[in-house]
Amino acid sequence: MTNLKDKVVLITGANKGIGYGIAQSCLEAGMKVAISSRSLAKAKEAATQLENTTGGEVLPLELEVTEYRSQEMAVAETLARFGKLDVLVANAGIGHFTPIDQMEISDWKAVIDTNVNGVFYSMRACADALKASKGYIFTISSLAGTNFFAKGTAYNASKFAVTGFTQAAMLDFRPYDVKVSTIMPGSVTSHFNGHEPSDKDAWKIQPEDIGELIVDLLQINPRTLPSKVEVRPSRPPGS
Repeated sequence: MTNLKDKVVLITGANKGIGYGIAQSCLEAGMKVAISSRSLAKAKEAATQLENTTGGEVLPLELEVTEYRSQEMAVAETLARFGKLDVLVANAGIGHFTPIDQMEISDWKAVIDTNVNGVFYSMRACADALKASKGYIFTISSLAGTNFFAKGTAYNASKFAVTGFTQAAMLDFRPYDVKVSTIMPGSVTSHFNGHEPSDKDAWKIQPEDIGELIVDLLQINPRTLPSKVEVRPSRPPGS
């Protein structure tokens, strides 16, 4: 996939944050992009911004990642618009951070359903299209998928699961010449968990940095597969 012009990528949870940064980098590389949000209005707003800044073509989608039928419909809309699907970026995710004895059952279920089941549904819904195109799948895990921390039970569980799931899926897809990688970022400037980005986040990885990484991985020699990639800020805050 050394020439990315007119390749088609579907990115979940891309109206802001990491997903938006990935969309921007893919558009700048000449790709056509489908972005999803739970809100079609927010997806359309982000699509307009991306088209205005890059001159690329963006399809906005309303998608509830915890519902498999919704995932199927998003893939069908992408294929109807662009005729193919070359890349999936399963990015959508949430977090609830609280001690285990205080965690609400509903919060636990929401994290697992979005971060784990949602990634499975995305991958399963895209499988046939990606086998046809000999495409590429990226999941966005986290360094929390290998490093645990207090108040992180639900989030750690979900990201450990995404990391392991992706590595197993990589083995399942290899016979079809479909590549699968998981990206495991450390601190990223984003709107995650209600955070409002500011100048204080300058030391962190920026969303477009993850986008540039994905573009680079898409263009790596096809004989090589970086199946699990950890990325972190070059320097800690205050250094």
